[in-house]
Amino acid sequence: MNKQEFTITVYTENHIGLLVRIATMFSRRKINIESLNTSPSEAEGIHRFTIVINEFEEVVRKLARQIEKQVEVLKAYYNTNDEIIWQELALYKVSTDEIAEKAQVERLLREHGARAVVIRKDYTIFETSGHREETDNLVAVLAPFGLIEFVRSARVAIIKASHGFHEKLKEFEEAQPGEEQLENEFLNKQDEIFTM
Repeated sequence: MNKQEFTITVYTENHIGLLVRIATMFSRRKINIESLNTSPSEAEGIHRFTIVINEFEEVVRKLARQIEKQVEVLKAYYNTNDEIIWQELALYKVSTDEIAEKAQVERLLREHGARAVVIRKDYTIFETSGHREETDNLVAVLAPFGLIEFVRSARVAIIKASHGFHEKLKEFEEAQPGEEQLENEFLNKQDEIFTM
């Protein structure tokens, strides 16, 4: 069994310091994070971390369980690339003079689904999205034409399974309250009686 690329999706409350604690779990295990993205999720007040690593499945399974033990973490999923739809955004800064002189660059950009987002006298910035191999391929294509700068975003991914996390969240909300919540409700009622 070989290491493979996994995407870990973590749904959390938005608390300061949580990202550092999660990143520490990876560094303690000497696991390199290939890509990390944080964003709001479809559920109000819930954030989503998308973390890409290359590791053995058993290690990833244990790591996901460990992440879920954090108080602010609601759920952690891990998926192979076959189980998700994913993209990365890339920006390329190219010399405008080179673009103007060599019309074939425009054709190459169209073939790679890139579009111009900024055109200035000294440079032009192109944007494209796709899998890492696709964005890397365009770097190789543009290098001979005066590629000045390149940057790629972290991965954004959606799990292919038809049910989203918001449905799990509804299940949590509809579940019977835990003992701690019942105890707090009892104490609140006691306080109301004593303050009357």
